[in-house]
Order: sequence, then C-alpha cells, then structure tokens
Amino acid sequence: MRLLLGLANAIDALSEGVGRVIAWLTLLVALLSAGNALMRYGFSYSSNAYLEAQWYMFSLIFLLGGAYALKKNAHVRIDLVYGRLSKRAQAWIDLLGTLLFLIPMALGVLYLAWPWAVNSFLTRELSPDAGGLPRWPIKLALLVGFALLALQGFSELIKRIAFLTGVYPLEQEGGE
Repeated sequence: MRLLLGLANAIDALSEGVGRVIAWLTLLVALLSAGNALMRYGFSYSSNAYLEAQWYMFSLIFLLGGAYALKKNAHVRIDLVYGRLSKRAQAWIDLLGTLLFLIPMALGVLYLAWPWAVNSFLTRELSPDAGGLPRWPIKLALLVGFALLALQGFSELIKRIAFLTGVYPLEQEGGE
C-alpha cells in the first residue's frame, strides 16, 4: 500500500503543478479577452487567431483543470446528503463513484477521442477560418486532459481504499 500511496502522491503533485499553470493561464486568457475587446471596439481590428487563441486557452483551463479540481475536492456534487454522512460513508461513495463512473467515463472519452485527435495531428489540421490557428493541438489537449483526470481518479481511488483500510487519514489532504 505504501508504494501505491507514493504513486498517488506523485499523481497529486502532477495535478498541483498543472493547477498552478492553469491559474496563470486563467489570468492570460482574461488579459487576451480584454485585449480582443479593446482592439475590436476601440480600433475596429479583429483577428481570428486572437479569438481562437482565447477559445483554446479557455478550453485548456477546463480540460486540464479537471484533475486539479478533483484533487482539491472542488468538483461539483450534491452535498445535501453527502455532507451529512460520516467520512467513512463519504469515502465509500467516492470510491464507488470513481470506480463506476469517473474512471470508465475518462477512459471511454480517451478511447473515442484517440482516433479523432491522432488523425487531426497526422493531417496537421488547421482552422477553416482565415488566419485561424492549427486545430490539432487543442484536440491533443483533450487526450491530455482526460488522461490527467483518469490518473487523478486513480490517485483518489488509492487514497479512499487506504482510508477505508485504516492506513491513510483523509483529514490531512489539502482542500478536503
């Protein structure tokens, strides 16, 4: 179990690192958004590349931020019942939800998106809009985002099993 908890800690560190990058990306997309609006309405200048860069960054925030949100326990859930349960019952719900829903969904998206993203990469797909950006990087980001989510799900699964077996106290985790 110690080896698996070490793996969970490494995955957690990866999610934390990606989360820090996403925080800066959020600032960057806000600045780019403001710059796009200023250029469009102040100087009557618009660029498809700037607009698509804004969309891509916004997409990256959600695609890559999912694992970080899961690690910080900041994901959406209905807490009316969950919040009133014991830590042990919460751990069971998390374990079953991760096993039955989260990991199969993330792996399913990876399976279905793989040929689509790889084809986009191999053909070096470009935006159909004049002056637009390449499309293949954002399609590959879909794979990276769901791979990170699956990894973080695996980390959470390890920690819940360790908690339920009395090896790991969940109270020590950040964000819980």
